[in-house]
Amino acid sequence: QPDDRGLIGEVPVLRVTRRGPEAVHFVPAALEPGAEVLLSLDWERRFDHMQQHSGQHLITAIAEQMFGFKTTSWELGRQRSVIELDTPSMTAEQIEALERSVNEKIRERVPVVVRELAADDPEVETVRSRGLPDDHAGPVRVVDIEGIDSNMCCGTHVSNLSDLQVIKLLGTEKGKKNKTNLVFLAGNRVLKSIEQSHSTEKALTSLLKNGPGEHVEAVKRLQSSVKLLQKNNLNLLRDMAVLIARDFKSKPVQSQLFVLHRKEGDSEFMNIIANEIGTEETLLFLTVGDEKEAGLFLLAGPAEAVENLGPRVAELLGGKGAGKRGRFQGKATRMSRRGEVQALLQEFISHRSPEA
Repeated sequence: QPDDRGLIGEVPVLRVTRRGPEAVHFVPAALEPGAEVLLSLDWERRFDHMQQHSGQHLITAIAEQMFGFKTTSWELGRQRSVIELDTPSMTAEQIEALERSVNEKIRERVPVVVRELAADDPEVETVRSRGLPDDHAGPVRVVDIEGIDSNMCCGTHVSNLSDLQVIKLLGTEKGKKNKTNLVFLAGNRVLKSIEQSHSTEKALTSLLKNGPGEHVEAVKRLQSSVKLLQKNNLNLLRDMAVLIARDFKSKPVQSQLFVLHRKEGDSEFMNIIANEIGTEETLLFLTVGDEKEAGLFLLAGPAEAVENLGPRVAELLGGKGAGKRGRFQGKATRMSRRGEVQALLQEFISHRSPEA
């Protein structure tokens, strides 16, 4: 169970840990030894942990009683908690029956009692336990859910199962070998989850212009439409790339440098242009994406020129890339410096010998 938070006087408690029988508090400022202070507990955090921890005890006990599934470990997370059960799997019917049973116990208002036993008390051997820490000192703390469970535990708990309000089992996830992770929410976390789901539902209702029962089908239709649009867009980009290349090649006198930027393009768009134009004689600098910030670039041309210029182009554009066989491509973060790259390439061409 995570540690508590709060204030010692006006000083916030950053962390609490155990050292033997002592609770060690970490604070950002020194406190006067012997001073009388008011301790203020973050009750919302504490009560949340109490609900999740008592909920885990209840789920663990009922899962073992109903199905013989023993708990091997558990985690109290910030948003949800997970119990590791010693079973390869759980069926949906078992999860539903377990959820129904634990909530019945909550409605029965079963008391939860904390007892302290001497370490040598024979009763210690009868309670469920994972063993005492090596540095344990003092009495042994036992948490009893009346008629349901008796468990050795140092955590904080509710005094009655009714304080749990409700438990929701969210299903299972694959755990370690032959183990199953059971995910759950207890108490106020269930209410928060419902509120979050309701807010999402309202937003989707407004966006999709239909009721909650039709949301899934509406999203499926949108996904199909997007896939079709993406396919059509890709085909148009391919056709456009071919036309751009043919237009360049149709000119009576072809430039030794071809520069093009297109916001909507992609790597395939650039490579089609390079393939169509040919890079034996022409140096191509192609970019796609945001005109000022991030995007993709391709430098293509004679292999020796590209090998020499590629890393310098990537550096100017604030990006990284790699190349082989007359092509150097990669990602850029400073597309606003395309003009500087073009000037670099123009200078290179102007100084290139006719044989290069």
